Amino acid sequence: MDKNAIKKLEAELWDAADSLRAESKLTSAQYCMPVLGLIFLRYAYGRYKLVKTQIEKEHPSRPDRPYIITEKNFKSKSAIFLDEEAQYDNLLNLSGDVSSHNWKNTEGRPITSLGMAVNNAMTLIENRSESLQGVLPKNYTDFSDSLLSSLMMNFNNEALDDVGGDVLGRIYEYFLGKFAKSVASDDGVFFTPKSLVKMIVNVLEPKSGVLLDPACGSGGMFVQTGDFVNREGYSVNETMTFYGQEKAEFNAKICAMNMAVHGLGGNIKSGNEANTFYHDAHNLDGKCDYVMANPPFNVDKVNSETASAAGRLPFGLPGVNKKTKEVGNANYLWISYFYSYLKENKGRAGFVMASSATDSQNRDKEIRQQLVESGDVDAIVSVANNFFYTVSLPCTLWFFDKGKKDGLKDKVLFIDARNYFTVIDRKTNEWSDWQLKNLNAIVWLYRGETKKYAALLQEYKNAFQDFATETEDENVKQILLSTEKFSEMVARLREAQEGYRASAKKEMAAAPERKSKKKDAPQVKTKKEVEAAWNKKINWFDEVIETTMQANWLYEKFGEGVYADVPGLCKIADRNEIAEKNYSLTPGAYVGVTPEEDDGVDFSARMKEIHAELQNLQKESDALMDKILENFKELNL
Repeated sequence: MDKNAIKKLEAELWDAADSLRAESKLTSAQYCMPVLGLIFLRYAYGRYKLVKTQIEKEHPSRPDRPYIITEKNFKSKSAIFLDEEAQYDNLLNLSGDVSSHNWKNTEGRPITSLGMAVNNAMTLIENRSESLQGVLPKNYTDFSDSLLSSLMMNFNNEALDDVGGDVLGRIYEYFLGKFAKSVASDDGVFFTPKSLVKMIVNVLEPKSGVLLDPACGSGGMFVQTGDFVNREGYSVNETMTFYGQEKAEFNAKICAMNMAVHGLGGNIKSGNEANTFYHDAHNLDGKCDYVMANPPFNVDKVNSETASAAGRLPFGLPGVNKKTKEVGNANYLWISYFYSYLKENKGRAGFVMASSATDSQNRDKEIRQQLVESGDVDAIVSVANNFFYTVSLPCTLWFFDKGKKDGLKDKVLFIDARNYFTVIDRKTNEWSDWQLKNLNAIVWLYRGETKKYAALLQEYKNAFQDFATETEDENVKQILLSTEKFSEMVARLREAQEGYRASAKKEMAAAPERKSKKKDAPQVKTKKEVEAAWNKKINWFDEVIETTMQANWLYEKFGEGVYADVPGLCKIADRNEIAEKNYSLTPGAYVGVTPEEDDGVDFSARMKEIHAELQNLQKESDALMDKILENFKELNL
């Protein structure tokens, strides 16, 4: 789903929620869940249609022998099988007199309203998914059929047929942003942006085993892990076992829905028993192959005695207020948990953490020193501001690896990515797919995995070949298939794009505002049609140029696949260097700053020119002021 479609979808969903709020007596917290339930129902139907099409292609029916699709087919595709009464289109068609359709609910009672039909659909889905039992909202009879029908029409959006990635989670985050005061005030819980989740998953490379997210929120870590494992050619439900803890019941229900719609099984616990500070709810200490999390940052007032009794603190408690017996900042509780949950000599962890944690002092520093000396700190990545959708928090990604190669046991990879991102809008940044791959390539080279790096270079070349087949412009095709440097390709592509812009401007100037109504008039494109056609070509150039720029960014730093420390970006530091910096794990302290390129301008001469220009401007300003005063005197006369 492209970014404009997501924004459009979010706006439409919020408009729908607003109409529900205006026409009902429910609070924000009460109506949020039913609305998300409808989004889930529509999204589940989009995935159902997609998987059904795939199954039909794999098992074509013959006239004499039709293939019967069953629930088993859908389970093999990690998808939910939907009964006819739970399919969104069928529910939408229950217009007018619902009773005339002769539907009955799971208890055999006649369905006489749209609200009853939607409640029944939720029950049918829960019956198909053990993880969803008791999770889906079933209070739709509280709304009038006309209001419910209107809401469902609003959610009947083709954008929800795009089932890749954590779309439901993104919508969830948008709602939390809008409902922040009444719904999202629990301990600084924020939905984890997809590009951060992807980075964590890509670095950990999960394939099989136990994955725990002890602060699982909407379940994005599980969803992206599922996508990664399936792309690697495995069946995620056969190779991975998912466990989650989420203190907020509301978030846990969203997580259960999100996992189910992606066909993922898992064990998610919520409520007080899932408060990770005080409970190892799944008894997984030392048993996890992977830990991924985005815990709430800087939580205070954690009872130190209860937390200590709950274990998973191999380095002891962080700083405790002796008077209140409370942990003043829980960041290093989380960090200790993530480390403790991992299997010895094997487990990997990746998590989001407040930037301040890389350099905090006192007990935090002592714990950090022990982590460094364990040899299991793998990589630290600084992230720019504005990656979160509702707050502008800067953050850091931490990675542990208890199975590091002997040659890396003494080393930590630092990446400062604060200047490497894509601007989405004034308030939001993210990593594009190519940027994620480039950052991951640095990790590959650090680990000595040069074949993966070579495969990425080939992926770039394949992309250029694909672009070449999409254009009929022989000049552009020749640029894309050339063997010249990526930087030279960028310059030539930009030159070609400017030529397109000039042609577009010329054709638009000659195009009429509207079509002629005369019968014999030649049919020509209007200005709007010409603009749309040229914009499509120019936007295509933007994509091609961006891909080429990312290829250049990677190749100019690491060539054919030789790791090198890059000032301002990355550095491999050993334990001695880290000790010299007082066990700081702040990437900027190691990578330094990007060296400024000499632009060839003589500074002294340029300053003289600027000074002369300012003097001339001052003279012109004085002359203009004299003229204004003279005009005022004439007016007074």
